[in-house]
Amino acid sequence: MLPPKDTISSLGGIARGTRLQQFGISRQSLANRVKAGAIVRLCPGVFDVPPVAPPLREAIAHGGALTCASVLRAHGVWVLPPADGLHVWLAPGQHALSHRGCTCTSHYYSGDPPLGEASIEIALVHLYKCAGAEAFFAAFESAWNLGMLSTRSRMRVRAALPNRVRWLVDLAQPDAESGLESPLRLRLHLLGIRLDCQITIHGIGRADFVIAGRLIIEADGKGNHGGELRHRDLVRDAAASRLGYETLRFDYARIVHDWATVQAAILGALDRLEVPP
Repeated sequence: MLPPKDTISSLGGIARGTRLQQFGISRQSLANRVKAGAIVRLCPGVFDVPPVAPPLREAIAHGGALTCASVLRAHGVWVLPPADGLHVWLAPGQHALSHRGCTCTSHYYSGDPPLGEASIEIALVHLYKCAGAEAFFAAFESAWNLGMLSTRSRMRVRAALPNRVRWLVDLAQPDAESGLESPLRLRLHLLGIRLDCQITIHGIGRADFVIAGRLIIEADGKGNHGGELRHRDLVRDAAASRLGYETLRFDYARIVHDWATVQAAILGALDRLEVPP
């Protein structure tokens, strides 16, 4: 029989006491190993050995499983901000456990929270319930682009959503390379405007987004966009104008936090170009 520490490590670094007892490890043996510092009791009946990611440890100490935006961000999925502490899945009627420095958001959703973290599919459904359609859509497209969603998993996510929003899965595409692409495309779709993404234009190069073959939208993202990059953008914009395109540039904050200004600019440009919305 392996020592408790090695057994827990073989089970992924986290294990329930009831599971460990199946390997012949008694409660007293676990208590002794905790006292000796060889293993850690995260909460009643759950033990771990380092290294376990701090968010997982905190979610278990809270009494549930990591889910929603916390799981998605941990796996590299683009999630609309802000990050607001850990999101923890608790079964309905379950009580969160008290633990030091708790800033967790408790999600009381149906199902049996696993030990550790929810699957990507479940985390996406929980994100819809927590943050709404736009955040879900952006994360869904990002997860699909990262190869995390098979055809069957996409259909399972769709089936788990309310009927009224299943069209979001139908609209989604797997080629969203930028996190800003998804909310832009969704918002313009609701206005009846189609957004073509990552388009290569002869004489200009690759444009982030193009509307009606005439209006180029560039999203500059979060980082600094000065110096040589700014000069390159001005050269591209001049080349685009020469070829009959109009270019609008917006930074991350404008798109995410001041959509009314972005929408007005796009609709105004389409009017000038005499393109019907």
